This record gives sequence, structure tokens and C-alpha cells, in this order.
Amino acid sequence: MATKMTMPQLGESVTEGTISKWLVAPGDKVTKYEPIAEVLTDKVSAEIPSSYTGTIKELLVGEDDTVSVGTEICSIDEEGVSPAPEEQPAKSTEVTTANQAQVEEPDQSQKTRYSPAVMRMAQENNIDLQSLTGSGKGGRITRKDVEAYLTSGAAIKAQQNSDKPPEQVQNKQEAPSSITPVSEAKNVAMPSSAQGDKEIPVSGVRKAIASNMVKSKTEAPHAWTMIEVDVTNLVKLRESKKKGFKEQEGYNLTYLPFFMKACVEALKEFPQINSQWAGDKIIQKKDIHLSMAAATDEALFVPVIKHADELTIKGLARQTNELASKVRTGKLSGADMAGGTFTINNTGSFGSIMSQPIINAPQAAILSIESIVKRPVVLETEQGDVIAVRHMVNLCLSLDHRVLDGLVCGRFLSAMKKRLETMNEENTTIY
Repeated sequence: MATKMTMPQLGESVTEGTISKWLVAPGDKVTKYEPIAEVLTDKVSAEIPSSYTGTIKELLVGEDDTVSVGTEICSIDEEGVSPAPEEQPAKSTEVTTANQAQVEEPDQSQKTRYSPAVMRMAQENNIDLQSLTGSGKGGRITRKDVEAYLTSGAAIKAQQNSDKPPEQVQNKQEAPSSITPVSEAKNVAMPSSAQGDKEIPVSGVRKAIASNMVKSKTEAPHAWTMIEVDVTNLVKLRESKKKGFKEQEGYNLTYLPFFMKACVEALKEFPQINSQWAGDKIIQKKDIHLSMAAATDEALFVPVIKHADELTIKGLARQTNELASKVRTGKLSGADMAGGTFTINNTGSFGSIMSQPIINAPQAAILSIESIVKRPVVLETEQGDVIAVRHMVNLCLSLDHRVLDGLVCGRFLSAMKKRLETMNEENTTIY
């Protein structure tokens, strides 16, 4: 008997996923829990295990297709299950189901939450999304709902009405303010390839990154600030400890755990930074779960160090090393990516000295640690001002201006600066 498998929910806030690669084909035999597909969400890349033992009958979703949680993605002929006889009573079940549908009100809690892909299609085709019926979880409008609308006669009629003068259009609904008028959208032409250009297909993971970044930039009003820190004593501390640390622990002691320690201590002093925007309220998180940006050649991932404020510098170094290894080997799980409350980004690892990172929504801020460089600096001494060569680093903070203002963010960065500049061999413990 053919049994349908559906798109699973791979995170508490995940509503859809993209089938980046099928690992099976129709006719293949699979066992329960055997991976059958790779799926990508805005949170994580993961494998979907088979829920049954049997033979793949049909793949209902193509590669690179984005579908809502609960959508049927394939059918499997289960082993040891006899086909159900076709009996007349099935008709009465349909009637019962139909009667229940009339009584139960459909869930429409997600209807007004649009993905960037849906918003873009609405802009390009002058679609009033309020008039569409969503097939996604909570009534959410998916890309397939928009595509179905575009292929229907209703879309053609709506477009004809939009080309008429306003007085000729009857009962025309006003387009949502967040949607760009079609006349503007039509002026934006997609680039075309010239001879010798290389066209690279957009992978599922790149689509997910693009969607998440567009959502963050369009929904959160970004502001940016930076502070300069003298970490000369920190450099000396790390140089004196790194050889023994590597011999004892088996992995490198980088600068990042020191910055993480200063960051979480500053977050405890200014908990407003450790917040999230939730529409009609701001949620100030009690726990500090530190997201860390980690990149491969193909993609960017943001695994999470849970309860980072409870860890020593050595504990932060160990967690950083383990998560970075999972990123490199493709072994990150949904649990590794969930629950982050503040993001730290080590852009200095590739030589950057200043950047404006995009906020990892729904978090309220993201911090970039830039490259440590030697620079001449004016120092105040008892004998007067002198010029000395010091190790300097820039800390760059992007903030959601709905949640945070410059005053508290400036104080947060100053608190980090004070902690970093006073780290030395006498007062800083690794363990």
C-alpha cells in the first residue's frame, strides 16, 4: 500500500523547506530511518529519514522545490502491508470529513507572513496577496499558491484591471504598502549573460541564505556603530598560552574565545542587547546562547554555543572548535543551529578591518570582530604624549533600531573594550 511522506518540521519556527537533493529514485528499496533526501531551510541543512521500510513509488516534489511543512513529498510502498480493499463505506468517511471541514475554522495565523520569494513575485506581477488563499501551515501563502494564481484566469483579469484608469476599475483593493508598484518592478531587468560569462546555478543553500538575508534587511531597520580597541596585552597573553594549550587540549587557542568571553560578560551587564523583536513586544532573553558565523566555500552557517556565559575561555574554545568541525564536515544538526540570542562574526579571520554585518533575525544585534593590526597610536604618559606601535582591532555592531538605540549599544561596546584592554597574564584565566 502506498504511504505518503510529508515535509517534516526541522525547527520550531521553520515553516517550509527546499529539497536540495533526492538520495533515492522511484523503484529504490529503503529501510526505516534511511536518509532519502537532503532538505534546506533558513535554519539548517539536514537529511530526511524514511519513516517506513519499503519501495519508493513516486517523488512528488522536484529538486530545488520549496514546499511548506506537512506537504506530501513522496510515496512509499510499505513492506508487509496488504492493499486495503476498496469498500463502499469509504464514501461515508468523505462525507464525515466534509462535515467536519464545515464546522472547523481553518488556521490563518500565518497568512500575512510572506517569504521574500512570495513578496518578489507579488511585486513583479502586481498581486494583492490578501486576496489569495494560502495552502501552507497556518494559511501561509507559498510560492506555489502564487504560481497557481498566475496561471489562472483571475490573474489575467486583475492585470487587465490594473492597466485601466482608476475610475474604470470597480472595487479594486488597495495594494499593501510593503509591495512595490508594478511599474517600478517592471523597470528592474534581470541581467543577461554575455559571451564568455559563466552561469552558476543557484543552489538550495544559497537560496536559503539569500531569503534569510533579504528578510532581515527589509524587515529590520539596520543601524551601525564601531569602536576601536587596543588589544596589545591580549596578544601577549595569547602568545604565551597557545603552545601549552595546543599540547594539552589538542586544538588551537585562537583569539575568538577571548572576544566571546568579553562579549558575554558585556551582555550580562547590558541584557537589552540580548533581545528579540516579536511584533507587538520585545523579548529580552534570560539565557545567553551565542551564535557564531562559520563559513565554507559554498555557504554560511550559524551554529550556537548554548549558555555561553557559563563557560570559561577554554570551554568557549572547545565549543568553537567542535562546531567549526561540524560545519566543515557537513554534520550540523537542527539542534546545533537553534536558539541563538546574539551573533558574533569573526570577519577578521580573513583580513577584514571594517564591516557592516546583516542581523541574524529575530536577534536584535550582531557583532563583527575585525582583524588585529599593528598601528602607531598616541599614548598618554607621565612624561607626555608618545607614539607607540600597538595591536588594534575594530568591533563593528549592527543593531535593529526597533529594539535598540545608540546609547545602550555604545555602552555595550565600551564595556567590551574595557574588558579586552585589561586582559593580561595576571588577571585572566583560561581554565
